[in-house]
Amino acid sequence: MKFRVIACLFFASILIPFHAGAKVGFRGLDLSDDNRLLFRAESSGGGAPSQHGLFISRLTDLALQQITAFPEKMELLDGGGTLQVQNVFGAVRIPLSGGLPRNIPGFPSFIAGVPAAGGRTGDIAASSDGRWALFVEPETYAYGNLVLLEIQSGRTRTVVRHIERPASCFPASWSPDSRVFIYSREGKLYYYAVGSPAGMDERFRLIGEGGINSVTWSANGDFFYLKGDLIYRVRGPELFTRTLYANFLEIGSLAGKIPFEFDPAFDFFRMSDDARSVLVCRGRRAVFYCLLEPDDYASNVRAVLPYVLIPRSSLGVVFLWSPAGIITVMAQVPSANSRGAETLAWRLRADGKEVNFVPLQGAPGSEALLSPDGRRVLIWGEDGVFLYDYVNWRLIGKVSERPGFSCLWINDEEFISGDSGRIERINVRGGRSLLCLSAADEFGFEERGSRVFAKNGGAWFATDGRSPWTETAGANVRKTSLVSGRYRVYLERQFHGPYENLPMIRNTASTGTAPLLPAVQYTGEPLPPAEEEGVPGLFTHGPRGGRREVALCFDLYDDASGLPEVLSALRRYGITATFFLNGDFIRRHPGAAKEIAEAGHEAASMFFAPIDLSDARYRIADEFVARGLARNEDEYYRATGRELSLFWHPPYYAVSAEICAAASRAGYRTVGRDVDPMDWVSRNSQSRQYSASDTIDRIMRQKRPGSIIPVRLGLLSGGRNDYLFLRIEVLLDALVRSGYETVTVSTLLEHAR
Repeated sequence: MKFRVIACLFFASILIPFHAGAKVGFRGLDLSDDNRLLFRAESSGGGAPSQHGLFISRLTDLALQQITAFPEKMELLDGGGTLQVQNVFGAVRIPLSGGLPRNIPGFPSFIAGVPAAGGRTGDIAASSDGRWALFVEPETYAYGNLVLLEIQSGRTRTVVRHIERPASCFPASWSPDSRVFIYSREGKLYYYAVGSPAGMDERFRLIGEGGINSVTWSANGDFFYLKGDLIYRVRGPELFTRTLYANFLEIGSLAGKIPFEFDPAFDFFRMSDDARSVLVCRGRRAVFYCLLEPDDYASNVRAVLPYVLIPRSSLGVVFLWSPAGIITVMAQVPSANSRGAETLAWRLRADGKEVNFVPLQGAPGSEALLSPDGRRVLIWGEDGVFLYDYVNWRLIGKVSERPGFSCLWINDEEFISGDSGRIERINVRGGRSLLCLSAADEFGFEERGSRVFAKNGGAWFATDGRSPWTETAGANVRKTSLVSGRYRVYLERQFHGPYENLPMIRNTASTGTAPLLPAVQYTGEPLPPAEEEGVPGLFTHGPRGGRREVALCFDLYDDASGLPEVLSALRRYGITATFFLNGDFIRRHPGAAKEIAEAGHEAASMFFAPIDLSDARYRIADEFVARGLARNEDEYYRATGRELSLFWHPPYYAVSAEICAAASRAGYRTVGRDVDPMDWVSRNSQSRQYSASDTIDRIMRQKRPGSIIPVRLGLLSGGRNDYLFLRIEVLLDALVRSGYETVTVSTLLEHAR
């Protein structure tokens, strides 16, 4: 198997700039007598949880060592012997016996020299045996190259070029035996065997149409493929024979049918262990339980499907399906009385001949994971980590008071809890041991010795830089020093790039001062085009110079599809945006209008109905425009108890001097756009339809400081191959990494004065 070796700094050569709100800062410099620099790196905002890591650098060679690991994401590998931890500083591995984080050779990370970006954590998909890992090497803002990494050697191979960068899920999935993975690209599914010869034509690895949500693996290495309303079971050996005929012969054997068309952009499914039934979440809203029958022509097919209707505002759905067949559905929704969220739960119950979903008491977290035997379940979130009796849905105990970020089961009796303070190995009977610290509240070097101390949760821990953290009764921490016999260190503020400051090193035994880390600057942008004569009274963009900010606006005509995903993403990024609401949307979804208002976003008008004001059938008189705007104000007030902002844009951005003048006399400022994403183009349109990823790259090429960028929410009547709102996190991440701040339209208006 041939591999190529790549430098671990490849991220630094491409789209590297970052948003001020997501910058990484350095704190607590402490220099030892033997020239080791101890410091903390902190990251907040940009779509990832606020977090920090503790690092040591040998100033003699600038080598970096990470000694804490924030458990934003965790995987258990190598037969349960190794823990992989991911966060904004990269990915590391920790022995299950406990230890300090170890770098993964070949994977880009902060300790390997890649700038800590802020923003979202880059995904890595590891094989279950721990030998291989997949990641997406950035190519553009929306596309990258899928790279296969051999962990032991650090060698890499590019599997496929120009694949979509991950949004809500990674575009590839490993088989349980770690021999094969399936990936999705441009609406099609392919397989790849790790022993495949380099350069094998992708056409001969085609499975069929679909997305990564179209497939799920079984424990024995088979996988199920849902296409249309048919579920196929594909056994391992078939991959290497049937894919040769994938263009005209469906792969696998028919396992059953569902009573509707499956859309991998919006739907996902989970098979039972015996492959005789399936759970399907349709449209991210309704969950159906289906018994699988390959032949639905006979009269014994079930007439009624048990289902549960998830609130439209749902932020995520979790399936729990025990080996004994106990099914629970969990959904996180915005809380009715606060800006937080609550988790609802339902259980499938069979009562005689009737099978239906019944509500359970709400869960105390947004994520959950069943034990292998299905007797217990871990539930975690902002309120902590909890252990439940799954069968009786009863709380056994609270594992951690601190916010939980990731948990894993080792076996039926042991699990790993990763919270904001510690990563611990815990027994269901209460015994626990520390695997690694997640963070350090205080830290410093030993007064007379070489150990490092860190305070966490009121207790002190120590390590010599090689051994695991161990709790210590007393910590003789020496006074912080910025000077050794050879060096002097200090922090210097940075005005550009991903860092808010940089540790600087002055070599007192020689000459010269240099940063500990290489400075990274914003990517240069071409100057904006010359201003063109526009429509009088139309505001299309903010000031072109000075602030690097854009207004990202969301247009709601009549359908709420995409709104929960967008609100959730904006909350994670800490962004307040502008929503333009049409009267039809407010009347159909008053609860959604209220949720936008309660989330603190800016709401503006898009007239009382989605009519094209450029149509010759409408006479653009002052009274017509004024009444349409006033009616929309009243609709919004009835739904939310609040007032709309006094600016608007006509439906479909159909503007003219007459429309702007009429709106101005009604007290409104008309807003336009200087970037058109073309996400309103449906399959029925004569205009070119761009994919969501192509749209993101187009936006990033066209935007300038002060740009107004609209994003249309809701499904189009003519349909689309994909929707921009489903990849909103990729767009937000692109803006963050381009050094842009996302603001409201009113902020742009204010800065334009």
